[in-house]
Amino acid sequence: MTNRKKKDNKGHKNIYLVIIRNEIGNNCFIVCDEKLIDQVKENTVKSLENDNIKVHLEQFNSECTKKRIEKMRSIKRSLGSNVVLGIGGGKTMDTAKALAFYENCPVIIIPTAASTDAPCTALSVLYTENGEFDKYLSLPNNPDVVLVDPSVLVSAPERLFSSGVGDALATYFEARQCYNNFGTNLINTKTTLIGFSLAKLCYKIISDNIEIAMDSVKCKSISPAFENILEATIYLSGIGSESGGIACAHSICNGLSVLDDLHHCLHGEKVGFGILVQLVLENSPVGEIENVIRIMKLSNLPLTLEDLGYKNWNNKEIEKVALTANLPPDSMPNMSKKYENDEIYQAIVTANQLGKRYNQKSLKNLNPDFPL
Repeated sequence: MTNRKKKDNKGHKNIYLVIIRNEIGNNCFIVCDEKLIDQVKENTVKSLENDNIKVHLEQFNSECTKKRIEKMRSIKRSLGSNVVLGIGGGKTMDTAKALAFYENCPVIIIPTAASTDAPCTALSVLYTENGEFDKYLSLPNNPDVVLVDPSVLVSAPERLFSSGVGDALATYFEARQCYNNFGTNLINTKTTLIGFSLAKLCYKIISDNIEIAMDSVKCKSISPAFENILEATIYLSGIGSESGGIACAHSICNGLSVLDDLHHCLHGEKVGFGILVQLVLENSPVGEIENVIRIMKLSNLPLTLEDLGYKNWNNKEIEKVALTANLPPDSMPNMSKKYENDEIYQAIVTANQLGKRYNQKSLKNLNPDFPL
């Protein structure tokens, strides 16, 4: 993570210019969010070209799919690119990582929002062409370089930061299930005590820093609390979920991808609701639930499916969500028992009602507890 005192664009550019030219490559294939194209073209591309580094800028504005990756592979090979840069959000970074994996070349990740833990993980989440979850692509290595600039991330929309909190908030609860039940983590080994400890630390940092961090985001000002949350959401959540494993919360997120009404939702927003479903299945203590609710309310995360944008409740559709969440190779098997589809469906309905109840309850009336 960059030192927050070094905010000048020239310094930030020079960091990865040196990395690319001296250590990694000299012919860059940039996968870039559509909304950032003009900015990257004006600053990043010009800087690289001025340093005699070849650049191809590939606009990304869709899902991370096999078809999209294969198209990029063809373009990259024709250009002879020897390093991939991913600049943008979670799906852009996942696409860049997958591209680099298939092409056996280094990858540099530059997140422009703290919206997921995708920057540091050796994993890409693939989707179908119509936006439904396809599979997890496990990668043999983490990204070669991850560059995080707090001055860039604090300027991103608040909703993106909140999504990162939602994604990271699941890390502890899912790793707890994996550790207690001898589950399998994201690198296909058993969860270790160190991995579980990292997940605990991720949760503690979020619990302790979320209030002031959200103040920082609202006024676009960097604070120690904001930087602590960045470390939790980008780094600890990434290696914590990788080493600790995932469980129900991410399975529910993937199940929700079958609902067309929710295709606009951010990953962490759906994971956040998935946490509530998992806590219902675990029959977690009220104090634990209320600390999660406290963090979600402070972060302005949706508490119900209606909050997410699902307005016309249809039992058959929610049953399909439960069925999809329970399909292999998803992560429900890391839970304490094998749940039937109907049990998951009932938990979704109950979690939704729980969210409605807490929408009516103020922060001062919560009694949060998070003994670790």
